[in-house]
Order: sequence, then C-alpha cells, then structure tokens
Amino acid sequence: MIQPFDDTYFMKRALQEAATAYDQGEIPIGAVIAIDNQIIARAHNLTETLNDVTAHAEMQAITAAANYLGGKYLQGCTLYVTIEPCQMCAGALFWSQISRIVYGARDEQRGCIAMNTNLHPKTTLEGGVMEEEASRLLTQFFIEKRNLN
Repeated sequence: MIQPFDDTYFMKRALQEAATAYDQGEIPIGAVIAIDNQIIARAHNLTETLNDVTAHAEMQAITAAANYLGGKYLQGCTLYVTIEPCQMCAGALFWSQISRIVYGARDEQRGCIAMNTNLHPKTTLEGGVMEEEASRLLTQFFIEKRNLN
C-alpha cells in the first residue's frame, strides 16, 4: 500500500507546477517544499515572466518557504523539484541548509552533479522520482519551441 504522503505524492505536485510553467511558456520546471508532510511552498520557473535569470522554480520556492517559516533556514524541509538543481539553485539550497532534495530528471549538462557543486553537509540528494514524466514534459516543451522558431 502506498502512503499518501510519499515522495511520489509530492513530486506529482511539483509536476503540476511544471505544467503551469509550460502553459505560461516558461521552461517547465516545478518545485514544492514540504515539512512534516505539509506543502509550505509551491513554485515554477518565472524567468521569462519576470525577465530574471534567477527566477528558477527552486529559488522561488526557497523564498516562499522562508517567508512561511519566518526564517531563512529550511532545516527539516524537503524540496521536490522536477529536474536536478543547477549550480545557482544548489548554492542557494546550501545556504538555506535544506535537509533533503528530491529531483525527477537529471540535468546531465548544467545540473549540480555534473557541475560538482557542493551541497550542505547535512543535505541529502535523491533523484529519479517520476523521472520519465519530468523528462517527457521538458522534451515536449523544447520540441514545440524548436518547431515554432
């Protein structure tokens, strides 16, 4: 029996955020942050909307979670993100001291693993949760983008 609040449950919520980004013409990456089985932040890429290269889903989620908690540290929290965080986002996650990062698909070129980015020593990183769904959404987005240009 599947528990209602497992990694798949939260990744599905992150994928919903990615779908919202897709519908808005943003690169479809979504994120949620949870603590004690409760979502405290939801976000998706807003780089085009805000004309801001730093407006990644993870950055938006970190800010929302910190505001919710009333502090800058996200100890005890888990970030669920549809693609492996980039170096910038991994750096921000380091400083937030988030306890756990769960991602869907790897980013073989720009992800924090490929870039050899250090996470906080107390942060765990797990990947591959709903990887196919996350990859499919990104692939579909870029195929459509290429066909429009």
